[in-house]
Amino acid sequence: MADKTDAGKKTILVTGGNGQAGFELRRSLAPLGQVLAPDRQELDLSDAAAVDAWLECHTPGLIVNAAAYTAVDKAEDEPEFARRLNAELPAQLAAYCARHGKWLVHYSSDYVYSGEGDISWQEEAVTAPVNTYGATKRDGDVAVAQGGSEHLILRTSWVYSAPGKNFVNTMLRLGAEREALSVVADQIGTPTPARLIAQITALALAPWGHNGCAAVASGVYHLAPRGETSWCEVARATFVEAARLGVPLAITPEAVAPIATADYPTPARRPLNSRLDVSKLESALGVTLPDWREALTLTLEEITV
Repeated sequence: MADKTDAGKKTILVTGGNGQAGFELRRSLAPLGQVLAPDRQELDLSDAAAVDAWLECHTPGLIVNAAAYTAVDKAEDEPEFARRLNAELPAQLAAYCARHGKWLVHYSSDYVYSGEGDISWQEEAVTAPVNTYGATKRDGDVAVAQGGSEHLILRTSWVYSAPGKNFVNTMLRLGAEREALSVVADQIGTPTPARLIAQITALALAPWGHNGCAAVASGVYHLAPRGETSWCEVARATFVEAARLGVPLAITPEAVAPIATADYPTPARRPLNSRLDVSKLESALGVTLPDWREALTLTLEEITV
């Protein structure tokens, strides 16, 4: 009979398994091993002692940390809770992986950067977050990078999926109700489908089931589709594709008016430049990531089936 350690070698812990990326990861990683994705009732990630006890009991052979505090504005009022999930939890998972010689995959954000300029951020760029959410995500990255385990830190941006609460689904709902909308046009980045995040993660981890290693070197990578756009253009593109797919809409793409970030004040400041250079990841995996419009179309086709 296999001992406890051997049994854990093919066990994958996916935290945040009910979130947008977590849901897709559960499907994409299933061929690599037994995926464990405890919900909040099974594992309270805000409780450090509970996390330690769960890890000791289940001894996962790989951890994929898709859990995060993502309420950007609310984080300004709940900095300690945001820090627990975005910084302290990754540090705790990294410590476990370092002790047991396991890999850790951790998801980060474009919000770790300052948002200045108009050049795509490369992985080695200096981080300078402009809000609490970004600061806690940056601290989580540092904890993982310095935690002593083999790791992949995958920084992504503007995540959306077919299910769940996200910008694309909000636009579809509002577009069915209203004849005109105003959407921010001076924040530039790349909308990233959760399914692409999961697919690329599975590709990077493909060798793990055989030799316990990843297909790329330990480190930080940017994971997003190619191209750049604004929230306003994402809204317009969503309505163009939705109309093509026969979705009933009260709005037309032309009725989406561009506004400045300054005209849409929020509790947390947003970075204006969220462009991510993805060439390092493409080179490491030998792939070409899809254009953001192609990725959006695929997700909208899934939503409207």
